[in-house]
Amino acid sequence: MAGVKQTRDGAVGILTLNEPASLNAMTPDLLGALAGAIGDMTADPAIRALVLTGEGRGFCSGQNLKASEALGSDIAAGVMKFYWPAFKAMRECRVPIVVAVNGVAAGGGFSLAMAGDIILAARSASFIQVFSRIGLVPDLGSTWLLPRLIGRQRALELMLFNEPLSAERAMEWGLVRQVVDDAQLLEEAVKLAQRLAQGPTRALVATRALIEESEHASYAAQFRKEIETQAELRQSADALEGRNAFVEKRKAQFSGR
Repeated sequence: MAGVKQTRDGAVGILTLNEPASLNAMTPDLLGALAGAIGDMTADPAIRALVLTGEGRGFCSGQNLKASEALGSDIAAGVMKFYWPAFKAMRECRVPIVVAVNGVAAGGGFSLAMAGDIILAARSASFIQVFSRIGLVPDLGSTWLLPRLIGRQRALELMLFNEPLSAERAMEWGLVRQVVDDAQLLEEAVKLAQRLAQGPTRALVATRALIEESEHASYAAQFRKEIETQAELRQSADALEGRNAFVEKRKAQFSGR
């Protein structure tokens, strides 16, 4: 069915953008379904990591221009109403998110891929900004995310020239963790998510939050924030288990609490 397909593999929830006829182009309905699916999946405490991918030949081809009228006459208000909740849900998700990019991630689809925590790419995958080709600027968080992932000069190169970035080059530049054969993409993404799902979930997500906050903080402020976060986590079940396992020279069995 159209929207976002939800499946699971043990402690890993798998969300699949499921509008392949348009290469999963963004619409208010699709992004609303994604925000809802993230909420549905993470409401289950047994879910400890998520995988996001796309059905068919592409991950996400960007904005569906046929659906742009649904945003209303005030485009900024429309995007914040219909699109921001999905991006916010990804950035603030209570579990780590692995993004498995199959085929093209273009425009806003590129932005969506970067909103996760770790990206895996199929060999057929490509990333392209496209905006300056049509006289626009990158949006949906690209100008914040992309320079932080690959650096200012490379981000500008992609944004100004609109040249596709291959999966292999994306890995060289640090955008993508791993490139795998197309047929193995979902399997490898789930394996990676299972590794994350076995970790201390609260600490993993707190680490993500610290990294994001560090972009706006001084060294001294971040130094203190790390210790304050550490103090909050010290009595968590996973922190206690981690310390006990270290002393007992065994592998920790984290519960996500």
